[in-house]
Amino acid sequence: MKVTFKINYHTEWGQNMYVCGSCDALGRNNTTDAYPMNYTENGNWEVEVELKNTKEFAYFYVIKNGSEDNIFQEFGKDREVEVPKNIDALLIEDAWKSHRDEENALFSQAFAGNLFKRTNAKKASSVKNANCRLQLIAPRIGQNQSFCILGSCAALGNWNPDKAVVMKGTKYPCWQADISLSEGVQGFEYKYGIYDHDKKELVAWEYGENRHFFHGKEDFSIKTDLNFRNPDGHWKAAGVAFPVFSLRSESSYGVGEFMDLKLLIDWAVKTGLKIVQILPINDTIATHTWTDSYPYAAISVFALHPMYLNLQKMGALKSAKEMQKISKGGQALNELQQIDYEAVMQLKSPFFKKAYDEQKKDFLKDQGFKDFFENNKSWLVPYAAFSRLRDLYKTPDFTQWGEFSDYNKTKIEALADPKSMDFDDFAVHYFIQYHLHLQLQEVADYAREKGVVLKGDIPIGIYRNSVDAWTNPKLYNMDKQAGAPPDAYAVAGQNWGFPTYNWEEMAKDGFTWWRQRLSAMATYFDAYRIDHILGFFRIWEIPRDSVEGLMGQFNPAIPMFKYELDAFGLYFDHDRYCRPYIREYMLSELFGDDAAEVKDSYLHKGEGDFYYLKDEFDTQRKVEDHLDNELKKGENASKIHKIKHGLFTLLGNVLLFEDAKNHGYHPKIGLHSTYSFRELDENAKHALDKIYIHYYYERQEGFWKEKAMVKLPAIINATDMLVCGEDLGMVPACVPGVMDELGLLNLEIQRMPKRSGSEFGNPAHSDYLSVVSPSCHDMSTIRGWWEEDREQTQRFYNTALRHEGDAPQFCEPWICKEMIQQHLDARAMWAIFPIQDLVAMDAEMRLEDPNAERINVPANPKHYWRYRFHLTMEEMLQADDFSNMLHGLVELSGRDGED
Repeated sequence: MKVTFKINYHTEWGQNMYVCGSCDALGRNNTTDAYPMNYTENGNWEVEVELKNTKEFAYFYVIKNGSEDNIFQEFGKDREVEVPKNIDALLIEDAWKSHRDEENALFSQAFAGNLFKRTNAKKASSVKNANCRLQLIAPRIGQNQSFCILGSCAALGNWNPDKAVVMKGTKYPCWQADISLSEGVQGFEYKYGIYDHDKKELVAWEYGENRHFFHGKEDFSIKTDLNFRNPDGHWKAAGVAFPVFSLRSESSYGVGEFMDLKLLIDWAVKTGLKIVQILPINDTIATHTWTDSYPYAAISVFALHPMYLNLQKMGALKSAKEMQKISKGGQALNELQQIDYEAVMQLKSPFFKKAYDEQKKDFLKDQGFKDFFENNKSWLVPYAAFSRLRDLYKTPDFTQWGEFSDYNKTKIEALADPKSMDFDDFAVHYFIQYHLHLQLQEVADYAREKGVVLKGDIPIGIYRNSVDAWTNPKLYNMDKQAGAPPDAYAVAGQNWGFPTYNWEEMAKDGFTWWRQRLSAMATYFDAYRIDHILGFFRIWEIPRDSVEGLMGQFNPAIPMFKYELDAFGLYFDHDRYCRPYIREYMLSELFGDDAAEVKDSYLHKGEGDFYYLKDEFDTQRKVEDHLDNELKKGENASKIHKIKHGLFTLLGNVLLFEDAKNHGYHPKIGLHSTYSFRELDENAKHALDKIYIHYYYERQEGFWKEKAMVKLPAIINATDMLVCGEDLGMVPACVPGVMDELGLLNLEIQRMPKRSGSEFGNPAHSDYLSVVSPSCHDMSTIRGWWEEDREQTQRFYNTALRHEGDAPQFCEPWICKEMIQQHLDARAMWAIFPIQDLVAMDAEMRLEDPNAERINVPANPKHYWRYRFHLTMEEMLQADDFSNMLHGLVELSGRDGED
């Protein structure tokens, strides 16, 4: 059989089009052996290929630019062809599936597998002696609807709506209709429409010009079109952001639980919301203290946190008295305004152990558990071992675990052997994780049944004392720390303490760790947020011996070399620019009456009025460890804090960080605010200004884009989940282009505008592929922000909300409603609101103190994550007036997600 492939795509100079597929002639899906196409004119490519004994095949198009290392494949899954019987010549006419198409997001699991999921494929009448097939690749359509075709020939009803040809959707999202053209008919015009099976009529035509079809000399022709030009415009919807731990229900025990999500999903349905966004839910139990409340410090990227288990769902203990005691304790914890993390774990953990002891005989024989274990043992066994050894050695720091400090798979498997006397200490963690899986799977199935998308969260880093670092340390730079450069919310920068990724090592096996992580996540979620997606371009990396984010630099980054510094007019002096610059007057300003003590204890006297730090205090980490010990001895806390701040300032009083590996130098972030910079002459200041701008805003852009395009495609293509990137902060110029090219949704926060020169963002200016939100978990709520800076609030009131006169002292419900409405009216695909901002619209439902609603304070690395919503989900479901008001806003803004 001869198959002619045709496609229209305007390539760039030096690029060539190839077709690659599942059969021998098309290279067996190996792009190296793809079949080259011939260019004709006006962007048209075609080639005739002989396919032998082929009843069906799959194929795709690729562009090569001179070498096998520079290949660009079209978007989406492979195209599939069922070859009609008795065909000797087949014509296939396609359109290139661009990665930049805004509609691509609708092919993700969130849409094709949930919101638009076809539960019953409608039958379409078959056509005898068909000689052509029209195909439309389009996922967006109502549940009881099908696409149809009308056209200028008899086979398509001669534009009569009553004779529209209904397409079959058995290969959704590819819709097909075979037609039989009368002899002599070679071409026709046509359009797609939407046919409603309940109304039994065509209910919508696509907008725009007619499409054209030409049937050549071949026995059969297949033409594939992309995108139904929907007259309703872009699909849009709204959602709620609500951490699981913050949920409150009548049956939960002091913290939100997985089963509470079902109530939240019910409320989302009632209010017309289509997405529920949560924070990370992985196990963070490291110290068995409240510091484990930090959801971004997981001890395993696979294991779920035991606190989210609903105990009643796991089954009752044999002792009714014991169950009554647990129930009473849980109800008491549930009455607290905030989460008592330690008390919750002290209540639930003993139950887990007792339940396992009573159920283990049947549990270990359960086929469901056996399947779960077999599918997850690669992470489950090391996780159970880590949890056991953490408790045995009373520390999560595996470097202190003696013979188990270095992970040894053989040793661990021996410990975990069912015949081992320690087996129960392992198996109890299997028991907990299996029940977590069952409960979260039930929630995921419920959400998909109700047409609500569950959106998870992928932290940018891993916890230093984690299973992942223990079992695979080569994947991480354990001598470094991830963080963020200074901003308005953390003037000293942020140090998250996580090791950074060794991307070169991860790339060696095609980013297997990432792909496994995301595949596990896709079991429960249809969408996810990449926390700090900027880290895939470059991460803010801080040496292990530093404490403040100010001491970091971007990695990867091309350093400045000495000859370049000279060319910019900076006379290079290593000690002056690269070592702490300390003079007498600085000590008086920083330490006041304590200056003499600081000189004596921490500094050496140099020439003139210069000083330098003693070796035992020449890093921030050494200073912090020493002063922490002084605090334990009972030293004055205020004085210790003052000395610590001053010494940190002196240690950071440098202008360039030396890069010994690459023999270069990196300008220190915020160098203009240092004592060292202030003392430079004007020529040196001018030179450093130019170097700083070049380094941070010009030099790295192409380099960072190149690095991101290696990592991100491999990672986001691991699953079909919808991907949203949190791209806030110091955003490189290359980021928007890369996210657009890969079809990633960006995040727009009104008070963190990305447009240069704007104090506030305007949701109306958002791109379609974006998520708009008035706030997020890392900042104050709408109401809290309103009270932080009176002058800023006044400007927002007059410019962003466009009201005249003085702004109200407090963020009244009507103001909150206007801000919510602004975001609902945005062009963005999603408008997602923290639950606190939604209830802010109702004076009776919102909490009196807005500061009590804050989830996290990024500037505080030891923040206690204990916020709990003040209303139960049962109360939210009964608040009909509020729910109806919110549903009305969502519906009027066209964000009800209905077609």
